[in-house]
Amino acid sequence: MLYKGKAKKMYATDDPDVLWVEYMNQATAGNGAKKAQIEGKGNLNNHITSVIFDLLKARGVESHFIKRLSDTEQLVKKMDMFPLEIIMRNTAAGSFAKRYGVEEGTPLKKPILEFCVKSDDLGDPFINDDGLIALGLVTEEELAEISRIARAVNEALKDIFSKIDVQLVDFKIEEGKTSDGTILLADEITPDTCRLWDLKDKSGKIEHLDKDLFRRDLGNIIPAYEEIYGRLVKLAEAEGVERAE
Repeated sequence: MLYKGKAKKMYATDDPDVLWVEYMNQATAGNGAKKAQIEGKGNLNNHITSVIFDLLKARGVESHFIKRLSDTEQLVKKMDMFPLEIIMRNTAAGSFAKRYGVEEGTPLKKPILEFCVKSDDLGDPFINDDGLIALGLVTEEELAEISRIARAVNEALKDIFSKIDVQLVDFKIEEGKTSDGTILLADEITPDTCRLWDLKDKSGKIEHLDKDLFRRDLGNIIPAYEEIYGRLVKLAEAEGVERAE
């Protein structure tokens, strides 16, 4: 084992350019201040992120994902990760809505790309483009490519989720470099890392299909995650997407 995070364990393999990832059942919020073990969460997140990476690849967005091995395990390309949380926002919600005093659910006139330094000790502080370059966290060329990929992911995910009647409010991703220097999407894309609102609910209230259910004590995340996975699988089947598993 090389690394144990909040939701995953990373293992070395016989190939120096490939890692073995195991998804855990742990749920966290508030940089780990709130924790719980939720049976089935690792299984669902492994399946969800696998099908999302397959759907993204079919739309021309490459990632570190190689294939799913089991219910909780997958193989990925080994990456030199940028120490960044890369956030895309399409609708005002969460910390963004609080920061600017905007009602949650307010549509944004254009998607917003934000960066935070990935550090639990520092509370993942917000940082702008100049700060990233001044601190040597990225070069100007790397930042341009990181930003291009983030916006491409956003456009592809909006298309994917709109086709399964889900509003992509915002999401957080990570990126890194392969051994040959190629910058790729990495980590995971799941309801842990996205705000997803159900568009099938016509009551007018927000119906969460994401970790806000856990974060805000709104209910059990498992049925919501199962709903997201079921809809994604149906979309992949309808589009004839080749699955890496």
